[in-house]
Amino acid sequence: MKKSIILLITFFAVSQLKAQSIFDKWEELNEYHHVMSATFHPAEKGDLEPLKMMAMELTTKADVLAEATIPMEFDTKAIKKAVNQLKTDSKSLYDKVESKASDDELKESIYMLHDVFHEIVGLCRDMDHDE
Repeated sequence: MKKSIILLITFFAVSQLKAQSIFDKWEELNEYHHVMSATFHPAEKGDLEPLKMMAMELTTKADVLAEATIPMEFDTKAIKKAVNQLKTDSKSLYDKVESKASDDELKESIYMLHDVFHEIVGLCRDMDHDE
């Protein structure tokens, strides 16, 4: 049992280090991550105010990310496609906030956007052979 716990902790520590290295290598993704974290985690707890206040910033960061040069080791068609989806979905979420969509619609949108963000991170992990 003790070995299992140690292995599990080690796995999560390595996964976290890998994610940190991805964000170190791709500044624009890291910047988006900060805003995503500041909006998604409160939304998980039912607090949509940060999302409503920062929806434009999510859109702006997604635009910057989509225009930025993707680090060579992550520059694949799948990642480009996911980044473009993130840009589109960020704008869509902003439009919903502006049109005063229901809290349920906003929650659904931020959850979907979070999934796309994690798709990008997962694809980067698959490509990150240095770690």
